[in-house]
Amino acid sequence: MTAIANNSPTSTTTLTSAPSVTAPFQEATPAQVRQWLRSGEAVLIDVREPDEFAREHIAGATLLPLSRFDPAQALSKAKPGQRIVMQCKSGRRSADACRLAAPLAASGLPVFTLAGGIEAWKKDNLPVELNTKVSGISVMRQVQLVIGLCVLAGSALAWFVDPRLVAIPAFFGAGLTFAGASGTCALATMIGWMPWNKAAKSGASCTTGSCG
Repeated sequence: MTAIANNSPTSTTTLTSAPSVTAPFQEATPAQVRQWLRSGEAVLIDVREPDEFAREHIAGATLLPLSRFDPAQALSKAKPGQRIVMQCKSGRRSADACRLAAPLAASGLPVFTLAGGIEAWKKDNLPVELNTKVSGISVMRQVQLVIGLCVLAGSALAWFVDPRLVAIPAFFGAGLTFAGASGTCALATMIGWMPWNKAAKSGASCTTGSCG
């Protein structure tokens, strides 16, 4: 079931430039982006992964994960005269997406990042669509937890029980190397099949084992 948090915005409407004078984009506050979305002046691009988007997202946002971000796709989502606003959890990935979209900004298309991401949006009491059936821990974080625990346990067993058990952390190290080289993560695929993650399976991402 999808629950919608709907409160009134409390922040002021301002627009600030990105700190770097060479940055090909600007930052916009949650209140500013809210106003643009209401008036149809902007299209919101969510660059998080599908499992994060399935858990919670801003109504009307279009999902284009940073892991396979294509500026041409972002451009295709915008109507003539609209701004493009990138959004993620805290603002870091959306800034990276804006840099990838630098050619769009250079051509005169306004490209912005939502300052503070969806976390800042929620702090300003703006509405999000929330699906509590989806795990609040992203698939990638679950993968990191499993690998970290297995490497730690394997190292301890190799030290205290049998040196040959060093094969356990070595196995997971080899798996990480393969995932980084190929963009395919079998462990992420398996975790994505878990009941608490099934609602998040959408498209190619770390949820489906393609982390490229």
